[in-house]
Amino acid sequence: MGAAKAEPDRLAEPSGRGYTMCTMATRVSVSASTERELLTAQDFLDWLEPGKHADLIDGEVFMHSPVSTRHADLLNFLDALMRYYIDQHGLGRLYREVVAVKLSGRNVFLPDLAFYAASRAEAVKPTHLEGAPDLVVEVLSPRTAERDVGPKFAEYEQHGVREYWVLDPETLAHRFYRRIGEELVEYAAGEERITSEVVAGFFVLRSWLNPEALPKLQTALSRLPG
Repeated sequence: MGAAKAEPDRLAEPSGRGYTMCTMATRVSVSASTERELLTAQDFLDWLEPGKHADLIDGEVFMHSPVSTRHADLLNFLDALMRYYIDQHGLGRLYREVVAVKLSGRNVFLPDLAFYAASRAEAVKPTHLEGAPDLVVEVLSPRTAERDVGPKFAEYEQHGVREYWVLDPETLAHRFYRRIGEELVEYAAGEERITSEVVAGFFVLRSWLNPEALPKLQTALSRLPG
């Protein structure tokens, strides 16, 4: 997703920059002349509403910006493919980037795709999802790539995400990570077939993940276990 850093102390009524005032921010100083205000997850969730898209990373708000059509096409295809398969086999729930995922007291993300296994119904709250998804998919944008493979990767790893798929719609340098012990370790590097251990039986072919050559949904579904 595209993102730009917001100023937490501007978080209350809408402004030209789209921020609102938050009264619960924690003010911290790194020097006499430099202060930051860090939001809690609850501050952020109280502020978040339909139409606002942002991540809270270590207490700081980063707004999302519009994505490219390549990004949207790739995400829409994978969402449709995975959603149909998950529903068909009763494996759990798949959420898009309009639903917030609370990882910790100062980290709340809106991942492009977040899968929760059927056994984790308690994670689904009225306004957000609580705890790390079993699988996360992030489609990179130029302005978010460093966060998606930096601080967000570290948070996903720390809080127990079992698989993390990072897709680059521009370079097609897609990378796939799977939990081994406490770490997310890359797997299927350079391989054509990428299999998920989290979504049982599900796989994609690397050649399916080119926004300019996406297969027909029904064609891809016909390759998956029935």
